[in-house]
Amino acid sequence: MILHDRCSHIAVFWLLLAAMSSSAAAEERYALVVTGATGGALYAAQYAEWSDALTRSLTTTLRFDPSHVIALSESDNADQLSTAANVRRHLTVLKRTLGRDDLLLVMLIGHGTFDGVDAKFNLVGPDLESAEWAALLRGMPARLVIVNSAPASFPFLERLSGPRRIVISATDTVAQQFDTVFPEHFIAALAEPGADIDKNGRISVWEAFAFAGSAVRRHYQQRGQLATERPLLDDNGDGIGREPAGQGNDGSLSSRTYFDEPSPDAAPTDEVLLKLLQQRAALEAEVDDLKVKKTFMQPSEYEAEFERLMIELAKISRDVRQRTKTVP
Repeated sequence: MILHDRCSHIAVFWLLLAAMSSSAAAEERYALVVTGATGGALYAAQYAEWSDALTRSLTTTLRFDPSHVIALSESDNADQLSTAANVRRHLTVLKRTLGRDDLLLVMLIGHGTFDGVDAKFNLVGPDLESAEWAALLRGMPARLVIVNSAPASFPFLERLSGPRRIVISATDTVAQQFDTVFPEHFIAALAEPGADIDKNGRISVWEAFAFAGSAVRRHYQQRGQLATERPLLDDNGDGIGREPAGQGNDGSLSSRTYFDEPSPDAAPTDEVLLKLLQQRAALEAEVDDLKVKKTFMQPSEYEAEFERLMIELAKISRDVRQRTKTVP
C-alpha cells in the first residue's frame, strides 16, 4: 500500500511538471516591428531611434527571444526591407507558427495617409491599406496587440478590432494627418517604472497606453498648441475605442495583458483599483483642460466647475487609498 501511494504521488508530480512545462512552452511572445518609408534623413534618424529603442526594450527589459523579434525598415538587406511582400511573408509564417496562447505585437512606425476611402501605412514601395492589414491578420491564432503609431491611423482601429485583440491608433480621426509623437512615449513606457500605475511590478498594455497618452497631452499643452493627435485603444472588439483619460467600455483586456514574462512573484492585476486610477486620470485631464479654457470662461463658471472636479478628485483619491489598504 505504501509503495502504491508513493508511486501515485510520483506519477502526479511528473504529470504536474509536464503540464507546467507544456503551459510555459505554449506562452511564447513575438513582435513584428515595421518602420515604413521615411521620406527624408530627419525622419530616418527619428524612426530608427524609436525602432531601436523598441527592439532593445523587447529583447532586454521584457526578455523576448531575439529570434522572435522581427524588425523591418529601410534596410540594405532585402529580407529586412519594409515592403508589402516582406510583411505578407512574415505574417504568413507567424500565422502557421503561433498558437492560441502566444502573444504577437505588431508595431507600425512611420507615415500614414488617408485617401478619402481607406487609410494606408506607408511602406517601401506599394503601401498596404487597413483592409489589407485586416486580411493578413485574419485567422491569426495568437492574442494580438496591434499599434499603428502613424498619422491617420484611426481606420486601422475600426478595421482590425476583434475578439482577443488590442488595437491602438495614434489618432481618433482621419483628419489628424500630422506627424505623431505617440510612438516615442509608448515605446518609452515599456521600460518606464512610472508607467506602472497600479504598482504591481508590471506594465500592462493599458498602462503603457495611458502613460503615452498623458505624455502626448503634455507635449501639446507645454507648447501652447492644440493637439493634432488623440490616441485610442480598443480591446472589446467594437471598433470604437477610448482615450486614455476618456470614458468607454475598453480597458479590461489590455489591463490584464503584459509584454513581460509572467512571474510567480508578481502581484495580480487589481481591476477595481485600476478602474479607480483610470477615473482619477480622467478627472485630472478634465482639470488640465479646464485651466486651458479659463480665459474664455466667466470667473463664477470656472470656479464652480473647478470646485466640482476637486470634490470628485477627493472622493476618488479616498477610494484609491482605501483600496490600497485592503488589497495585500
